[in-house]
Amino acid sequence: MNLILLFEDDYFKPDMVCLTGRRRCHVDQVHRASVGDRLRVGQLNGKLGTGTITELTDQKLVMKVCCDQPAPSPSCVELVLALPRPKVLKRTLITATTLGIKRITLINSWRVEKSFWQTPLLAPERIREFLVEGLEQCCDTVLPQVDCYPLFKPYAEDVLPGQLVGKQGVVAHPHVEAPHTAPVSDRYVLAIGPEGGFIPYEVNLLLGQGMVPLVLGSRILKVEAAMTSAVARLSPF
Repeated sequence: MNLILLFEDDYFKPDMVCLTGRRRCHVDQVHRASVGDRLRVGQLNGKLGTGTITELTDQKLVMKVCCDQPAPSPSCVELVLALPRPKVLKRTLITATTLGIKRITLINSWRVEKSFWQTPLLAPERIREFLVEGLEQCCDTVLPQVDCYPLFKPYAEDVLPGQLVGKQGVVAHPHVEAPHTAPVSDRYVLAIGPEGGFIPYEVNLLLGQGMVPLVLGSRILKVEAAMTSAVARLSPF
């Protein structure tokens, strides 16, 4: 936790917060902070700043906070991701958040098992939990938007065209003849399939909406590696 993220109900005065639970324990056990120490804080969907500890007990942490710095700039990449296995979903959402991606669209694919859509990890409160963890890691405050589309064809034909307006669509796919670079653009929509890749029908449908293929190399990558590699090529750190 490189950032103490603050929520609206943490405030009991305009510049004072009281934290309990996980965040208080982290400050006490990991930061080993004490009264008078300053910590990096940020208001959810707001600004960054600092908090000065005024009280720290086994039950609560009280800080005087000043948030006057802007959140970091978002990535120029929006992510369209075939729903990964539940045990991979958490890591992928956290990683996407740390990369600064602010719109994540989870879609179906022929190689996505139907049972994946029944996972409790897709509950809004669990998704929010993963996104918050990513924000705490990368010192950001702005929550990404996450949408789910369990039907591939309606998404590709009815939703994707609107997402692509003013952006370059890119499909990271290992089984096509394509360049290792994408057309230069200020904004991208990056589609990544399941670990076995999209099937040809799905690739053709995505390309038919104006997306272009991008080859990341000869190796078949896991979802998180493919996402990080593709984002780095489109938006170098």
